[in-house]
Amino acid sequence: MDAAFNYSFPAIRGIQANKEYYVAMCPLRIIPKIFLFDEEEIPPEHRSQRILNKTRIPEITNYIVENNKDYVFSSLTASVDGEIEFVSFSEDSSEKDLGQLRISLDARFLINDGQHRRAAIEEALKVSPEIGSETISVVFFHDEGLKKSQQIFSDLNRHAVNTTSSIGILYDHRDRLSLVTKEIINEIPLLKRYTDKERVSLSKNSPKILALNHLYNTNLKLLGKHKGESITEEDTHFLIDFWTILTNSMTEWNQVLNKELSPRDLRANYIVGHGVFIEAIGIIGRYLREYHPDEWRSKIEQLAGIDWNRTNTDFWLGRAFNENGRIQKNNYTIQLTANKIKSLLDLPLLETEQSIEDKFKQGVM
Repeated sequence: MDAAFNYSFPAIRGIQANKEYYVAMCPLRIIPKIFLFDEEEIPPEHRSQRILNKTRIPEITNYIVENNKDYVFSSLTASVDGEIEFVSFSEDSSEKDLGQLRISLDARFLINDGQHRRAAIEEALKVSPEIGSETISVVFFHDEGLKKSQQIFSDLNRHAVNTTSSIGILYDHRDRLSLVTKEIINEIPLLKRYTDKERVSLSKNSPKILALNHLYNTNLKLLGKHKGESITEEDTHFLIDFWTILTNSMTEWNQVLNKELSPRDLRANYIVGHGVFIEAIGIIGRYLREYHPDEWRSKIEQLAGIDWNRTNTDFWLGRAFNENGRIQKNNYTIQLTANKIKSLLDLPLLETEQSIEDKFKQGVM
């Protein structure tokens, strides 16, 4: 291979399935230039990867630009259709796998894993070209045709397990609302003891009452925010105040705290042991903060007088749980549950809420 007409990367050589592969450091500025992804028009059976989800790109781009001093990216994985040559720095057995990876200029690069990172890097470079000299690690496989590239994509994703949203919130030290949510949990004894910080749904035998993502999603509803939006000090004080009053007001929760009721029995017999309830309360809290800023605390305290038992089918059937007794949590049932709670607190429904309520009573939805 002509050394003057190739890409050259410092690399480490490895062996998998008796075949060589290489891990190289690539400057960010060349990533958009050499790595391709398949066009949307190509049928799935003739592509080596899924279609690019363009809605994901701005979020990843903002992550790079806003955290250009401490962003972290995992490796890209790519197939190379073209001539490859690995030149060791030394023939010594301890150094023979360290060297220079040379790839012909007419080679075709195809990303098997990391196409959204690649697209986000391209956009980030337009805003912050100074990051172009920084590097990302790339795992190169020698391409053996489309079938092999498709198999690489399948193998890389077959055993991938996404982290739960609760874990994501727990480990997020950038998002202000994540930090505030964790602060609230640590400050309120009931939440500190009975919040599961890893799972997004609790089994019937779980010793916990709520999952971290339930509390976080409720906080989003309380503030009327989306993930990543800024929150004020006033918002923070409101959230702390709200959760303090709510946890003091919920009779069944305090029975669990006082060992008079087990978390298992709470979930089995009351809707207040489920995410559909707590996220519905988020809708109530936002309404009270906006329309009843001077009396929202007393309204939250009135929750103690509501019958939350799952046997109370007149209140909760079709809202918090279905005909089979199974708890159902989606935007529709959360709103229907909130509607019922508002009526029990003598609060009027907003126009959109009334529309949902009317359809529910007519059996439309």
